[in-house]
Amino acid sequence: MSGLSQYLNKTVTILTLEGRSLTGTLISSDNMTNCVLTSTIERTFFPDAEPEVTELGLYIVRGESVAVCGLVDEEQVGEVEWGKVRVEGSREVVRRA
Repeated sequence: MSGLSQYLNKTVTILTLEGRSLTGTLISSDNMTNCVLTSTIERTFFPDAEPEVTELGLYIVRGESVAVCGLVDEEQVGEVEWGKVRVEGSREVVRRA
């Protein structure tokens, strides 16, 4: 059973090694951390502009791309002023040997 099984049917955010931020309902995962999300949105952040939101719907994330997967507190997310969020620096996660 996957270590993510505790998050099944809950809203999660996955940050990928490529720097993507994906939020959706986790409906499946396996021991390779491959994940299937529904109602998925991708937020793309910029240093000097509002974040861009793209609706992806049903989405599969390869386990080798997952840097972090965390449970979303939907009450707190509803309070975030996303239009004011800015992100500086590289979007990619650096792998260290």
